[in-house]
Amino acid sequence: MIPRYTRPEMALIWSDENRFRTWLAVEVAATETLAEAGIVPKDAAQAIRERASFNVERIFEIEAEVKHDVIAFTTAVAEIVGPHSRWFHYGLTSNDVVDTAQALLIQQASSLIAADLERLSDVLEQRAWEFKDTPMIGRTHGVHAEPITFGFKIANWYSETQRNIARFKAASEDLRVGKFSGAVGTFAHLSPELEEKICARLGLKAAAVSSQVIQRDRHAHYLATLAVIASTLDKIATEIRHLQRTEVREAEEYFSEKQKGSSAMPHKRNPVTSEQISGLARVVRSNAQAGLENVALWHERDISHSSAERVIIPDSTTLANYLLNKTASLIETMFVYPERMLSNLQGTRGLVFSGQLLLDLVEAGVSREDAYRLVQSHAMRAWKENLDFHELVREDPTISGRVPRAKIERAFDLKRQLKNIDKIFARVFPDKLRGKSKGKPSPRVAAKKRR
Repeated sequence: MIPRYTRPEMALIWSDENRFRTWLAVEVAATETLAEAGIVPKDAAQAIRERASFNVERIFEIEAEVKHDVIAFTTAVAEIVGPHSRWFHYGLTSNDVVDTAQALLIQQASSLIAADLERLSDVLEQRAWEFKDTPMIGRTHGVHAEPITFGFKIANWYSETQRNIARFKAASEDLRVGKFSGAVGTFAHLSPELEEKICARLGLKAAAVSSQVIQRDRHAHYLATLAVIASTLDKIATEIRHLQRTEVREAEEYFSEKQKGSSAMPHKRNPVTSEQISGLARVVRSNAQAGLENVALWHERDISHSSAERVIIPDSTTLANYLLNKTASLIETMFVYPERMLSNLQGTRGLVFSGQLLLDLVEAGVSREDAYRLVQSHAMRAWKENLDFHELVREDPTISGRVPRAKIERAFDLKRQLKNIDKIFARVFPDKLRGKSKGKPSPRVAAKKRR
């Protein structure tokens, strides 16, 4: 099942043509390995290698009668190969071919996703450095907390993406396995040594032990990793959606001149890309649940997992490919409004510096409980009466009598609050702090700023 929004390269991987072509590659590798071992006649292996082919329509035509896709495939190939086809699929069971081929298909899909992750990483790194020193308010529970920078926020996304890259590499490698152990995994017709040779020929490792199938914990791990990646993208998209809200307006996804946001309201500039990312991430997460359900099969195998995997593996890899590219473009082209960020930060007139003032009073000998009560009383009055917290603090003789005026002013110093941003960047981007990775503003963002 290939969604209509898939990219061409991924669609090709999961096409019927490529699926059967990969089955054929597995069959030929097995035949040639068995021929080298003296089990299959060499002339038969040569004939199979040279003549083996198929017609997709013919496979489906046979399958409609026999109700078995692998038998339909082998029958269609046999019609083309001729008499030597009796050695085609020799000693194998269906899932020796299907599971091993699926591992190869997943590796093809994984190579695209790995490249997509690296592209997203590069975009995040560039924009993190671009806005490293752009102050904004940090929010907890959706409420103003303390100052941060926009680059710091993006650096957090970058760091999470590095963990996703490592997780995905491990999950992909865990699925780089094949099996030729037969109907229940006991090598009744071949041998472990032959399995290892066939797998090596295909660039795979042999599963140490299998039943009729490669155990589905591997697939569950892979799908769960895609779900984690999708959740990271959802996290980024959700943040941008919040930042684009009219009351906030600190960042905004790209909106072209001819784009329209609403059929009824010409003023609308909706975060539709971010919303698409969040919505489709839910599909990837739900697919991971199906992958977990596939781990428990009856005895040495049933086929309850098979029908689900025909949907969830192509679907999840396709969605991951799509969402990673969508998110990279979103970050690369988004409009950023530093002036609005600073205005929002200053909007509560000093309230966001209450934490430092609390510490300064404690250092001056005031108990933490009394200091908290004192600072909070001014903070709550500033909230209720829309007053300037900074001014209220300056005018309080209890505070000024314990904390020098210069130290009070220092408590409200934005640069003091952000003094460790460089050190954080040094940890996130080792050896790159001295300007090596500083990004240049996106042309679209720069143009938006000029307007």
